[in-house]
Amino acid sequence: MAGPIRDRNIPKAKLNKQSLADVYFIFKYLKPYRKLFIWGLVFISLSALSTMAFPFLMGKMIDAVAPNQNIISNNLPQTKGFFSTLKSIKWSLDLVLILIFFQLSIQTIFSFMRVYLLTKSGTNATADLRKDLFSKLLTLDMGFYSSQRVGDLSSRISADTSQIQDTISFVFAEFVRGLITLFIGIFFIFFISWKLALIMLSIVPFIALSAVFFGSKIRKLSKKESDMLAESGIIVQETLQGISVVKAFTGEQTENNRYGKTMRQLVDFAVKTGTYRGVFVSFIIFAVFGAISYVVWYGAGMVQAGTMNVGTLLSFVIYSVFVGGTLGGFADMFGQLQKTIGATQRVKELIQTAGENISSSNKNFVKLKGSIVFKNVKFAYPSRKEITVLNGVSFYVEPGQQIAIVGGSGGGKTTIAALIMKFFNIDSGEILIDGKSINDYELFDLRQQIAYVPQDVTLFGGTIYENILYGHPNANKEEIIEAAKQANAFDFIESFPEKFETIVGERGIQLSGGQKQRIAIARALIKNPSILLLDEATSALDSESEHLVQQALETLMKNRTSIVIAHRLSTIRNSDNILVLNKGSIVEQGKHNELIANVKGYYKNLNALQLN
Repeated sequence: MAGPIRDRNIPKAKLNKQSLADVYFIFKYLKPYRKLFIWGLVFISLSALSTMAFPFLMGKMIDAVAPNQNIISNNLPQTKGFFSTLKSIKWSLDLVLILIFFQLSIQTIFSFMRVYLLTKSGTNATADLRKDLFSKLLTLDMGFYSSQRVGDLSSRISADTSQIQDTISFVFAEFVRGLITLFIGIFFIFFISWKLALIMLSIVPFIALSAVFFGSKIRKLSKKESDMLAESGIIVQETLQGISVVKAFTGEQTENNRYGKTMRQLVDFAVKTGTYRGVFVSFIIFAVFGAISYVVWYGAGMVQAGTMNVGTLLSFVIYSVFVGGTLGGFADMFGQLQKTIGATQRVKELIQTAGENISSSNKNFVKLKGSIVFKNVKFAYPSRKEITVLNGVSFYVEPGQQIAIVGGSGGGKTTIAALIMKFFNIDSGEILIDGKSINDYELFDLRQQIAYVPQDVTLFGGTIYENILYGHPNANKEEIIEAAKQANAFDFIESFPEKFETIVGERGIQLSGGQKQRIAIARALIKNPSILLLDEATSALDSESEHLVQQALETLMKNRTSIVIAHRLSTIRNSDNILVLNKGSIVEQGKHNELIANVKGYYKNLNALQLN
């Protein structure tokens, strides 16, 4: 049976009233499957009860063949009661074997049912949680993503939810099973012999104290070891992602040395951690088996004295092993519970984060004409509030106009495109679309009428057809083909053996830069937007690819308000207006001929730099 996934990167939360209250958050997802879950708990209890019959039956099997058993039985104190009757009754060897197989059969059914029911309820509840978590991630604004690592968010939707699922399906079940086993086991060892029970339980305080001492040391070392392992993983990731740079600078040996150093440190810590674990485990083995040996020795004396049956002694030893194993398992369960609470807190925090309203009522949906007005707009990114990116930017775009934005890196060009798509809220000023504040539009309706073609095109790992269809999910095949033709993509698509069903690979890795750009343009074309945003869409292409992409862009820009963020000034000569940005402010604007005529102008200087 599969057990819980161990992810050492999930933080352990402290157990307190608030953290335990956070666990209730998970039970909300279990509510639709509560019948399955409750029945699973019932079968856990039945499984634990049936298991505890095994030591008793094994004792009876030994008693059935033990010599002088009748003499010893006659010397035992005669008491009344159900358990006392079971204790004193003598069964035949064959009957005990039949009872054992009957007990095992019943236990098998109970065990299967509890695993099946808890797995089904836990998996369904976690699937609902993952769907809600993914839906929430899709609604969070770009300000949130600017301050988060994608790897951390991916961990929350995979490792954190897996930890929660494993706790529901396995850890919680084992905890309930352990409690029942513990209570029944302690009852029976005291029932069999309170003297032997006290001897056996006398080692518990020593084990508990050693667990606290060694556990604290081991946790600290394990955390350090985990951090070092993560660091070594980062080295591998960086090296493989930049393998072309490594080879170009003959850095193979440097990277080998860097990784080897972390491995040596990791080995040292692993050995140190292993030493502590070894001492702890050795002490536990000595204490537990020493106590069992002493119990057996003491019990054997009772058997010799005629005050205990051999089978009863065997039952006591097996019950003691069950109790000891359960107590030992609680430490790991406690750690897993801490991790689950930590995972729950992280997931809960994410789900309760305020997101964008991306639904559409379609009540006031109006096709945009495409006029855009910026009025004294000031903006700084939420993660870098101390740096002003746009400082009082104002401009006007008429419907159907082509506007170009040029300037140095970090001047705020891409930020303007982001604000038009309302990825962020401005700090002051106003943005109007068709004379109406951008804040008065529903996000879905606004973004539905804007197409964005970036420099670094992102394609999804499906087919070419699916990537074009992404712009308009309800489009038919004829519309897909027409969009591909207008984007100058049809010919190269048809040259592939699978044509439109060609798999593009992760982030479109199977296609060239120019091919990816034309797929992105086809995706934008099929959307039929009112406003088009082009962010240096040809800057990274060779001359031939740039020519084909530029032709496709001209088709895309016809009769649409277009804002072109340009790196190559030669591509925006025919723009209706050119905005020149420098350090977050518009320092010049006009047509190409007007700006190039200003000998001391910023645009003239940019143009001269490119020509040189």
